[in-house]
Amino acid sequence: MELVQAPIRKILAATGVLMLLTLPSLASAQQRLVPAQSEIAFVSKQFGVPVSGKFKKFDAEVTFDPKKVEAAKVNFNVDLLSADIGNSETEAELKKPGWFNSLKMPQANFTSNAVRALGGGKFEFSGKLSIKGITQNVVVPMTLTQSAGVTRAVGSFTLKRLDFKIGDGEWNDVSLVANEVVVNIKLALTGVTPL
Repeated sequence: MELVQAPIRKILAATGVLMLLTLPSLASAQQRLVPAQSEIAFVSKQFGVPVSGKFKKFDAEVTFDPKKVEAAKVNFNVDLLSADIGNSETEAELKKPGWFNSLKMPQANFTSNAVRALGGGKFEFSGKLSIKGITQNVVVPMTLTQSAGVTRAVGSFTLKRLDFKIGDGEWNDVSLVANEVVVNIKLALTGVTPL
C-alpha cells in the first residue's frame, strides 16, 4: 500500500508546484482597466490656440508585474469614433478621411514591446502606435501609484499628427494646426501586484 501511495504523493506534490507556478499568470490575467476612473485626452493647437478633447471609449489588456517588467504586455485600443472636443461640427470633421478616417478605420492601437523601470514608480513603455493603418514607434513615460487596491498610471507623450496623416490636405499646414499633439493618459487598473 505504501508503495502505491508514494507515486501518488509525488504526483500531488508536482501538481501543487505547477499550480503555484501558474498563480502569477492567473493574477496578471485578472488585471482590469477601470474605465470610469480612466481618461485618454489630447491637446493640439489651432491658430496657436489650445484645443483639447478626449476619447470616450477605449479598452486595454494588461499583463504587468512591476517586479518583472521584462514580461509586461500592454495592448490598448482607442475608439476614434468616440472623439469628444465639445463641438459636433468638428467631431463630424474628424471622422473624415483627411483626419481620423474613423468610419473606415475606427480603432487606434498601442502594443508594447518593452517596458523599462526607472525607479520611484516611474516606467517607460515602448511600443507600436497604429492610427489610420500607419504604425510608428513611441515611448510613453508613466508614473504609477497604488492605493486601496487600485493602481493609477499617469503619463503623456507627444505625437506628430502628420506622421499618421491626420489633417491631410489643406490642414497639413502646421501654421493652421500644430503638428504636435500632446496625449495625456490617466489609467486606473485593478489586480496589479504591489510596486
